[in-house]
Amino acid sequence: MNILIKNVHVITGDANNIYIGINNIAIKDDLIYYIGKKIPENFIPNKVIEGKESIAMPGLVNAHTHTMMVLMRNSADDLTLENWLHKNILPKEKNITRDIVKSGTMLGIAEMIKSGTTCFLDMYYEMDVVAKAVLDSGMRANLSYGLMTCNQWQKGHEYAKAFCKDFHNEYNLANDGKLKTSVEAHSVYLCDETMLRANATLARELNSSIHIHLHETKFEVEESIIKTGLTPIKQCLKTGVFDVPVIAAHTIWVDDDDMMILKEKNVTSVHNPSSNLKLASGIARVPDMLDLDINVAIGTDGAASNNMVDMFNEMRLASLIHKGSTLDPTVVNAATTIQMATYNGAKALGFENLGLLKEGMKADLILVDTSCLNNIPLNNPASAIVYSSQGSNVDTVICNGDILMEHRELLTIDEEKTIYEARNAAKKL
Repeated sequence: MNILIKNVHVITGDANNIYIGINNIAIKDDLIYYIGKKIPENFIPNKVIEGKESIAMPGLVNAHTHTMMVLMRNSADDLTLENWLHKNILPKEKNITRDIVKSGTMLGIAEMIKSGTTCFLDMYYEMDVVAKAVLDSGMRANLSYGLMTCNQWQKGHEYAKAFCKDFHNEYNLANDGKLKTSVEAHSVYLCDETMLRANATLARELNSSIHIHLHETKFEVEESIIKTGLTPIKQCLKTGVFDVPVIAAHTIWVDDDDMMILKEKNVTSVHNPSSNLKLASGIARVPDMLDLDINVAIGTDGAASNNMVDMFNEMRLASLIHKGSTLDPTVVNAATTIQMATYNGAKALGFENLGLLKEGMKADLILVDTSCLNNIPLNNPASAIVYSSQGSNVDTVICNGDILMEHRELLTIDEEKTIYEARNAAKKL
């Protein structure tokens, strides 16, 4: 389909040139064909969208989540991470079935689309079920599967490795490249040195990245030092985890030495402000990381600790908490925050031609309503996106040139059926 979006405010996703005024956007097949004041004479659209009261921006990239955990929201709150995980979440996960994973994933995907996310990085169990849900929805995703969450480790290292390889070989680059895969190594507190090394080897053999939780709590770091004499980051360095591209969720309790390792090894840090605040894990040193040119993306984490998967909420919080904690209102400004939530995330997930509204890039974009009360007056479009917009202001979602939502109506997902099935699945947990 060729789509023409007329007279729309354009946010590029590039922090150095974030807003380029009111333009027309031509989409040809899966690519952005043209952005400018005129309409190319040789471009014949199948569909025309009037964007007069909208902001067009790259689709948001949720760079760390556990999608199925939307079924656990509002069920384990006001707890430390250790109590939240070991006494509440892990016991619930013993009841998980493939049908429950399917229902929860579809609910999470629907929530993400309706709040402007077009691409996400997921880590959980039964990832082949998740993959099928992603394919049905039309979203773009990177799905992490490793030697622990595949539940085959007890059958032997080689058996688990072959099981994971089958998943990666089947789904990596599926659906014309909209689906990618990565290796999950949950954390150093759930993966011992043997498993960390095994996941690192698997990632090298698959030419894949590793998705891991790192330095989320002070307790995690202190326990690692007591047990091994090393911080979790230094354990990853020792075991070869950092010999492949790594997407590290949280990275809160990071000292200067460990931060330099992140920089030298080109590790992406994924900032999850809502989850980190709710679990009282702390506040990541995002301004320092940005100063070192570390790639910082934004994620929601799972809804069991957020309790949403709304990236607009994360953008606002990601900007505000660093101004307050540093007493500097200039840090993590609106333009930087948007780039973190779009281009930086796409880069981390391995989608190189994504995350910017620019000719030749993949046509993943959203239209945000500026006529709603909370966006009037529209003095500064970039500020409006970060400081006043909400996920519910997203009107239209386009992924790979396909319209997934139009005027708040999901086109690839039966919303009523998804809600019904999710409610029934949640009862079984």
